[in-house]
Amino acid sequence: MDDVLWKAADKLRGAVDAAQYKDFVLGLVFLKYVSDSSGDGGFVVPAGARWADLAGTSGGLGGRIDAAMDAVMRANPPLDGALPKIFGGVDERRLGELVGLIGEVSFGGRAARDVLGEVYEYFLDKFARAEGKRGGEFYTPPSVVKLLVEILEPFKGRVYDPCCGSGGMFVQAEKFVLSHRGRLDDIAVYGQEANERTWRLAKMNLAVHEIAGDIRRSDTFHADAHPGLQADYVLANPPFNMSDWYRDIGDPRWRHGVPPAGNANFAWLQHIISKLGPGGRAGVVMANGSMSSRQSGEGAIRAALVEAGLVSCMVALPDRLFRSTPIPACLWFFDRAPQDRVLFIDARSMGTMVDRTERVLTGDDIARIAGAYRSWRGPGYADVPGFCHSAGLGELRANDHVLTPGRYVGQAREDPGGEPAAATVERLTAELFAHFEESARLDQVVRTELGRLNG
Repeated sequence: MDDVLWKAADKLRGAVDAAQYKDFVLGLVFLKYVSDSSGDGGFVVPAGARWADLAGTSGGLGGRIDAAMDAVMRANPPLDGALPKIFGGVDERRLGELVGLIGEVSFGGRAARDVLGEVYEYFLDKFARAEGKRGGEFYTPPSVVKLLVEILEPFKGRVYDPCCGSGGMFVQAEKFVLSHRGRLDDIAVYGQEANERTWRLAKMNLAVHEIAGDIRRSDTFHADAHPGLQADYVLANPPFNMSDWYRDIGDPRWRHGVPPAGNANFAWLQHIISKLGPGGRAGVVMANGSMSSRQSGEGAIRAALVEAGLVSCMVALPDRLFRSTPIPACLWFFDRAPQDRVLFIDARSMGTMVDRTERVLTGDDIARIAGAYRSWRGPGYADVPGFCHSAGLGELRANDHVLTPGRYVGQAREDPGGEPAAATVERLTAELFAHFEESARLDQVVRTELGRLNG
């Protein structure tokens, strides 16, 4: 069924912008789902908005679909503003073929929710692949999300994501709760997303999975949509090295130092920390440069976070996990309960290549990394040379609060000669290209600032 639906997207090729495929296809799939499942205690679908009212008709099909989307949103307040009304004016023949193909899929019965959830995840993955770098704006690789969730273990409480994309963090948190015999209402989700189209994807994605969430659309730095929230868990994958962001030097969120104008990394980290309630914990995907950068006061902010006991764990990830960027990534973990030690995990050699360009973390990889963290929080932890090391504040200060795991974990005992030459070349090549990209970004920042001075 997935492949049939993916081929359906090709019906729109040439008729709409490729970046809009997901809005058209996922919107129609969702409309078919609510139409099929409305009699099973699902969504309310008013007369005239059911799939049968659209399929098989001719003339003005796009307008009728837009009207159906509007009617469904009015009848179901949680969907307000979430469904796309973009079908009017689209080539009627191609749109009719797309409607016909989607009409062949049935979403009846309670199992429909699981089927649709799988369809949505499949489509989001395929669209992210098709869009390349832009796909990273709404999609985080599933294995990375699973790792965050397995480490944080969000069994119960408030889960927050300040840049929630299509809502993948929330969906994975829900799966974690249900897999541990919890109930769907054990967690409450809160999110914010600046991009309107991506925000609609998140609203639909949560509706598909029957997750009640407070997902709002606005710029997190310009207008914090949840100012009083005290979250139990934060999971986030903010845009890496964002240079164009709203910066107020008097913002109370900058308790540990004002982030530089040319890079929002430490703005995201401090915003996330500001959202943690007592006992709250957070896991954040970041560019590797955040672990060691000293420019524009970033080193001082990082040192302040460490000295405040907020940083609990740092994980260096393998390359090629993110198809949307060549920049190597890491994971930061924070804990509101003060920490006098930081766990470092070097996972750069882990993962499996699924094709020539993309790597994924396997279930065993995720279990090993999460297991090290859980052990570190308990009584049975022991350092593993080359993989994990628990460092005290004295060791961190001696290293100028640089938080790169490779600096602390040392060499694996079973491999005294170091990593294989091929792996070394592969790793250094990825790091070199990342430095090239960072250099180009900084060059643009400098040129912009010089332009302002000359103006």
